[in-house]
Amino acid sequence: MAALVQSFTQRSSRLGSVLRNRSILCSSHPLERQGRNSARHIHARATEYLQNNDVDLTDSQRTVRDAISKICSQYTDEYWLKQEEIKKFPAEFHRTLAQDGWLGICMPQQYGGSELGIAEAAVMMQTISESGGGMTAASAVHMNIFGLEPVVKFGTDEQKKRWLEPLVAGKERACFGVTEPNTGLDTLKLQSQAKKNGDHEYILSGQKIWISTAQNAQKILILVRTTPLDQVQKPSQGLSLFYTDINPSVVEITEIPKMGRAAVDTNTLFFDDWRVPASDMVGKENEGFKMIMHGMNAERILIGAEALGLGYAALRKAAIYAGERIVFGRAIGKNQAIQHPLADSWMKLEAARLMLYHAARMYDQGYAAGEYANAAKYLAAEAAFESCERAVMTHGGMGYAKEYHVERYLREVFIPRIAPVSREMICNYIGERVLGLPRSY
Repeated sequence: MAALVQSFTQRSSRLGSVLRNRSILCSSHPLERQGRNSARHIHARATEYLQNNDVDLTDSQRTVRDAISKICSQYTDEYWLKQEEIKKFPAEFHRTLAQDGWLGICMPQQYGGSELGIAEAAVMMQTISESGGGMTAASAVHMNIFGLEPVVKFGTDEQKKRWLEPLVAGKERACFGVTEPNTGLDTLKLQSQAKKNGDHEYILSGQKIWISTAQNAQKILILVRTTPLDQVQKPSQGLSLFYTDINPSVVEITEIPKMGRAAVDTNTLFFDDWRVPASDMVGKENEGFKMIMHGMNAERILIGAEALGLGYAALRKAAIYAGERIVFGRAIGKNQAIQHPLADSWMKLEAARLMLYHAARMYDQGYAAGEYANAAKYLAAEAAFESCERAVMTHGGMGYAKEYHVERYLREVFIPRIAPVSREMICNYIGERVLGLPRSY
């Protein structure tokens, strides 16, 4: 980890300054003050804004938490409420993170990244969400963190330089195109096609759905079928991956009105006769599915971290309100009917957090199976949903008012319960892969 932190230090002068003062930042950590063998003391109260005293975090994770907290404190709940009301992409937030070098936290250093692990990236995404930005803030930068992992792993040196450097610098934004209207989670049955036209281009036709940030992106990582399904031995064969420019003249992008996260667009894409250079194919033809799968565990971990952030943000507001709201001459938080559900939510969020960071460490150490990443995402999303719901109910009628923000949290926390894989499909995965039970679908 020391080598990783050193590479992170060199990323930029501003970011490096934060890390060079790491020992100062960590001196406030309870175990540093009391000695490593001291008994564990409870960390900062859950009512503290972006507290940074979780004793299980590594020094580099705590440094990331501190630095991201300072950035996010510039973007208040009121900022995110306004962005939702005017349905405007948070470009200034994206730009601030890019300027400070954070968009490449997991990218190779030679292309402008910091080359840290998913364990650090998860802290970053939890903190962004927990600051009050929720899924809106997280979704604005989410693709940068894990999305181009197939390019990092399978792209040529020329492709990496051409694609990663502008993404890390914030000069380009990317979206991710896999899901289709007629196939949903049955990715192997997707129908969008790419037909080779000579030696230098492919012609794409088809449609995609639930494509976030397509209105604001210049690039798309898109999975299409290059060999018909009836001509391959296995359904996972015959799919190819491209990273290319979105061409508005042939790609019709239509926004989907939705429950929450209005500041970050979600879209359907229709395209026909879309000519894409052969040089924009990632890896080998017909091997795109295995490349997409390479980043799936990381995505589940990061989505889980974003869910945790919303859960903690909601719990903090609920606890503060319960301590301050006086009814019948006493704080409503004095009533166990209010206090106990909030205490229960803290315990469930902490349990999910420990599971999630365990999964992140295993991923960074090379563990490839998906049971821990999937379980962590499941537990985090469920705990966060319950926390957000309880926050609304703790506020009573005020919980329904936008000015208290918890209703926005509740609307957004549905996202990690549904995407990128549903609760039911995770249970299917655990049932089959861990419990050895027969496939149910």
